[in-house]
Amino acid sequence: MNLFRLDASILPGVSHSAQLADLAEAEWTTGHPEGTITRRHLGTDPLPADAWAHATTAGFTPEADHTPGQREALALAAELAGELENADTVILAVPLYNYGVSQHFKTWADLVIAGAGPTAPLLKGTPTLLVTTLGGGYGPGTPREGWDHSTPYLERVVGDIWQADLTLVKRELTLAATNPAMESLRDLAEEQHTQARAAARDAGRALAGN
Repeated sequence: MNLFRLDASILPGVSHSAQLADLAEAEWTTGHPEGTITRRHLGTDPLPADAWAHATTAGFTPEADHTPGQREALALAAELAGELENADTVILAVPLYNYGVSQHFKTWADLVIAGAGPTAPLLKGTPTLLVTTLGGGYGPGTPREGWDHSTPYLERVVGDIWQADLTLVKRELTLAATNPAMESLRDLAEEQHTQARAAARDAGRALAGN
């Protein structure tokens, strides 16, 4: 069994998304002690920002005329797509930044699409956990309801395009503990944290088939 795990936090040492993903991974590992884990961390090892443009333009260029940059980008895109295709289970830990997905995550997703094709169901039926964390609150009735432009995008790509068997664990208000302006929300934030931790463990056991 092969688990593919992707992290996208730019602060790996204090990442809330990574903490939840760790709980799920631990449950999967308990169920598959002989399993292998393929890791990719976009925050500590970002992909070249121009790789997607090179991979895309290569599709409109005769192979004999490909530049070195285009050849390298195509090889990278194929490698990234292959990591998903070869996975039996997947964990994606993707925090929200500036109300959307980060540039380095978007580069990864675009390169995977370039490597596999725009409609390829790379994860069809593959048990996949999406962990996402948000510093503020974006639920119904909040001042920034509708400002979360990350989660819907992730669900469209991972669930609809790649056709993963998708489970979402979402934790909001991660900044409440350190932001004085959010002090009144700290009890709610802690409650959501507890719920997210339990959900991550449950999801990890489900990934392991337990």
